[in-house]
Amino acid sequence: MKGVNKMTRAEHLAWCKERALEYLPDDPNQAFASMASDMNKHDETRGHAGLELGTLLLLTGNVGDMRKFIEGFN
Repeated sequence: MKGVNKMTRAEHLAWCKERALEYLPDDPNQAFASMASDMNKHDETRGHAGLELGTLLLLTGNVGDMRKFIEGFN
């Protein structure tokens, strides 16, 4: 794997999604934590406003919605 900041934004986002989806359906909290942590490792995705929506989604506990959230993240 390339260094995180040597990846393009699209490559990094795909890497974040792949890692996060490994936790579903068993652990949606860890899936989101992985996504948020990894997103903050790249200059072009750090602090993405969509992560706030993911935090709200965790409160519902709906694994299906978390999968849609991660897969649809841009």
